Amino acid sequence: MSVEVVAYGGGVNSTALLVGKVQRCERPDLILCADTGSELPGFYTYVTMFSAWLVERDFPEIQMVKWIRKDGSFESIEDNCIRLNMLPSIAYGHKGCSVKWKRQPQDKFVETWQPAVEAWARGEKVIKLLGYDADEPQRARVRDDELYTYDYPLIRWGWGRDECEEAIKAAGLPSPGKSACFFCPSSKKREVFALRENHPDLLARALALEANADLTSIAGLGRSYAWSDLIRSDESQVRLMFPESPVEEPCGCYDGGNED
Repeated sequence: MSVEVVAYGGGVNSTALLVGKVQRCERPDLILCADTGSELPGFYTYVTMFSAWLVERDFPEIQMVKWIRKDGSFESIEDNCIRLNMLPSIAYGHKGCSVKWKRQPQDKFVETWQPAVEAWARGEKVIKLLGYDADEPQRARVRDDELYTYDYPLIRWGWGRDECEEAIKAAGLPSPGKSACFFCPSSKKREVFALRENHPDLLARALALEANADLTSIAGLGRSYAWSDLIRSDESQVRLMFPESPVEEPCGCYDGGNED
């Protein structure tokens, strides 16, 4: 029998994936969620609530995993950036933070998880479920490897973003909203101002991280501009001074897969 692992990211898509699995009585064997140590407080609250909801329906609880250094200590993305005097890799156009703090901790956990070890010993692959929806089929390109086969239930079900939101609402659950680090360089300007309004302490830490970075190729957390300049500007002048990109720029994070 196939072994299924859900890579749960804490956002709308992966939440809808699990809601759909509950609806279809398709119980996975394991649900993993990576804790970068730098998420917004609402992320942790939602994961705890949703995990309890799943357990009530005889699904596995959501297991949190973290990236651990060779000395056995945990280092968040924030701590890593401060230590190395840099910003998250997505600020420079790379996806290293997702690979290091999301995919690798999950894969490391599964490496010693007995059902997976036994499946591999039988010559079988573990099925990893990823929450890419029908509106983003271009993301469903993670190649199968020696250990994993990747599956995209939302695409198979024909669920786009709207269907995902509707499924969560129909299940009686609140929407989880966006899952991202509080200093994510892909944040919209309105999200930076919302951070100032709702979590001024986190904004202060984001600005400290930006000020600590040795920057040459980019201006700051906004890539082409610094968050500190954005905050100092008068809000009435924000659109003039810092126009939004006409193209929606996702942070590029993904839940456990390895995109090439």
